[in-house]
Amino acid sequence: MDQHATSGTDDAGDPLPRTDRNEDAGDGSLRTAAVDLPDGREIAYAVCGPADGPPVVLHHGTPGSRLFAALLAEVAGEAGVRLVAPDRPGYGRSSPPPDDWGRRDWCADLSRVLRAESVDRAGLLGFSGGGPFAIAAAESDRTTRLALVSAVVPPSDEGLAGLARIPYAIRLLFPLFGAFASVSGPETVVSQYTDRSVSPAVARAVAADFHEALGGGEGVLGGALGSGASAVERESRSFATGSVDPDSLDLPVRAWHGTRDDNAPLSPVGEFVAEAGGTLTTADADHLGTLLDSASDALRWVAPE
Repeated sequence: MDQHATSGTDDAGDPLPRTDRNEDAGDGSLRTAAVDLPDGREIAYAVCGPADGPPVVLHHGTPGSRLFAALLAEVAGEAGVRLVAPDRPGYGRSSPPPDDWGRRDWCADLSRVLRAESVDRAGLLGFSGGGPFAIAAAESDRTTRLALVSAVVPPSDEGLAGLARIPYAIRLLFPLFGAFASVSGPETVVSQYTDRSVSPAVARAVAADFHEALGGGEGVLGGALGSGASAVERESRSFATGSVDPDSLDLPVRAWHGTRDDNAPLSPVGEFVAEAGGTLTTADADHLGTLLDSASDALRWVAPE
């Protein structure tokens, strides 16, 4: 990406996206772009699906990146949904955030992306560690519905959130695992999220998302030792110590969660959805399996009408 270019603004003062390149999404391509933020940072994001389709913001997991959209690109096309998938700060091509940045600040960053894409209102889908950020974004009046799939709901002290107690483990674990996975192949990454057998295309998409999150354009070890692992540490800490307020939401909420999900506990999701007056659908599936099984239903439900 040209670090010296600026996205600028249009006549109405809205930010203009800086298109970078097209990236292979298996069945076509993801259009990658970036937008400048007022504080000098930039947010990179991918877009796929029909340009005139109802927009849905896809919140990737922890770790994750805009390339997560490739996993749902085919389903989005079939559903006629336009996916907008940002790299959260510190992942992929997005700038690291300031030290005092938190989930509540995500609303302002995301609003800039939506303005750049001329999106007035959008549905929100949060997967895994993207759940808390989708919930935070749902407080904005630019959002219509909230879908959570295999989502973490703070406070949580299980799964990845449990690593917040030992942050040095994150700084060591992810670089080492990333290096190992880059040699051993996509199946190694997939095995962290599901026990089921997946297609080569799904395996490649999951692995590409993971490596982009930690390594970006710097290579696996270079990125993992930098902002990628720092983002995992920061988000894991917020999952363990933060909280969400269902009463602050004024939009329909629906969640899909597997009863065999070892990465994100079910009980906090059930409590959150009940307090938000939403609907919870459970299935005999694990973390990634739930996403693969429910993606079509979730996208069709959450897309603005």
